Amino acid sequence: MRYDLLVFDWDGTLIDSAETIVASIQAACRDLGLPIPEQNRASHVIGLGLHDALAYAIPGLPAADYGRVVERYRYHFLTKDPDLELFPGARTMLGALKDRGHLLAIATGKSRAGLLRALDNTGSQAFFSALRCADQCASKPAPDMLFELMDELGVDRASTLMIGDTVHDLQMAANAGVGAVAVSHGAHAKRDLLAFKPLACPGNIDELGQWLEQNA
Repeated sequence: MRYDLLVFDWDGTLIDSAETIVASIQAACRDLGLPIPEQNRASHVIGLGLHDALAYAIPGLPAADYGRVVERYRYHFLTKDPDLELFPGARTMLGALKDRGHLLAIATGKSRAGLLRALDNTGSQAFFSALRCADQCASKPAPDMLFELMDELGVDRASTLMIGDTVHDLQMAANAGVGAVAVSHGAHAKRDLLAFKPLACPGNIDELGQWLEQNA
């Protein structure tokens, strides 16, 4: 194996949740009479930590109002969360990678409670050896999540690969000095991902699994 550790983003990479996140952000703003961000602006923040996400999605929003937006966002998202599913083929791919001997981990902009709930809903927690979330350390694109995962699992940069669907994932990988693969079935457009020169940019889970089998 070329890469001992494969670090996956969650939303938009392994689970089909990007549209639900965008709709929940827009609904929260609608509830509170705030400007409703367009699709591209709302989808851009997927993967970021809470402060950075709200600052970008709703420019000029006072920090004192973040709590109200978060409450309404969670209300809308949690009504859909139990029904969100892994992308077709993701479970089979993760199982094959684990059986092959790779260590699998997650680095996500979600809270730890939110990620644990999603892993439980999808029955996928057993695939992963370690998790890092936005409420545990500095969020993407800072390299801290990757540094902590590599340290916890005893893997160096050359043996670590980041897989994600946003430019934030690719920036984090670059900041940590590790290789990255982008998937174009998630939140960010392929042209934006390619600007960061990932090692590959597969269009779906099947293509990702094939690339990893041949190159990871």
